[in-house]
Amino acid sequence: MAKFMDVHHGMKDITADQLKEAHAADLAIQDQEGVTFERAWADPASGDVFCLSEAPSADAVRRIHERAGHAADEVHPVPLMV
Repeated sequence: MAKFMDVHHGMKDITADQLKEAHAADLAIQDQEGVTFERAWADPASGDVFCLSEAPSADAVRRIHERAGHAADEVHPVPLMV
């Protein structure tokens, strides 16, 4: 399976609790698309949130985020990691 980094814009002033809730919503339904969300990061000042996942496709990542109530603005493949 491939790795993906997705980005959500417009989540200005997100709190740690809100980030945990959003991540938990993804985890609760990730198996529906064969996605494994590994980690999430946020910059409350800019409103950007980043999620790292392993998934069969970018579309699978998009679908889970949409169903969880926070659609991703961007989904990027991560073909190389160190």
